[in-house]
Amino acid sequence: MSNSDKKIALITGANKGIGYEIARQLGKRGYLVLVGSRDKKRGQSATDRLRAEGIDAYLQILDVTHHPSLVRAHDFIRNEYGRLDVLVNNAGVVHDKVLKPSEIPLDTVREAFEPNFFGTIAVTQALLPLLRKSEAGRIVNLSSSLGSLTTLSDPTAFEGEFRLLGYGASKAALNMFTVQLAHELRNTSIKVNSAHPGWIKTDMGGAEAPGTVEEGADTPVWLATLPADGPTGGFFSERKPMLW
Repeated sequence: MSNSDKKIALITGANKGIGYEIARQLGKRGYLVLVGSRDKKRGQSATDRLRAEGIDAYLQILDVTHHPSLVRAHDFIRNEYGRLDVLVNNAGVVHDKVLKPSEIPLDTVREAFEPNFFGTIAVTQALLPLLRKSEAGRIVNLSSSLGSLTTLSDPTAFEGEFRLLGYGASKAALNMFTVQLAHELRNTSIKVNSAHPGWIKTDMGGAEAPGTVEEGADTPVWLATLPADGPTGGFFSERKPMLW
């Protein structure tokens, strides 16, 4: 199979954690995966590990907060492949959970919004013309139950112990982007969904997290490979709808 015959998937923040596992699982399904990474050395190391497993993987230097890198990514993918079939917006940051809403510095909130929300919009807008060239484009936004207003409004919910204002608000905003973009694209073959991967043992999730990266990648990969009659404009965890 030539590269042009394979589906092309770009995963941001794919040099480690859930992003890396999403790239690995898509690669095992026969996708050509573009390993989005801000850091060239770490990104190349991740790409080499994927290729050692027989996966058709290539490094794509990409910083979702740096517009010139988005332009370069668009131009490279357009010239090399002519389209993009899957975009997984995985790159993001989290802040210290001990920061209270009444005390959290505004700069900390802004720092969460920059990659988690604004960066996701920026990379999606930059690459949407290439997704429109796909026969069945898929956009998956990595969200969180901490962005669910319904869940956090329940005083008995487990997530209530982790009320991270900047992070949670950025993920709630990301869900709004998912809903509105899905509506805009409702008459196209592109599907847009949000995924809550769960509390996963990664650098971001921490060592105490119960979930594995394989479990965390399952729902995003499912959404990235949806059939034509699959859902769009939804928020999912463990392949089931979540409350907004």
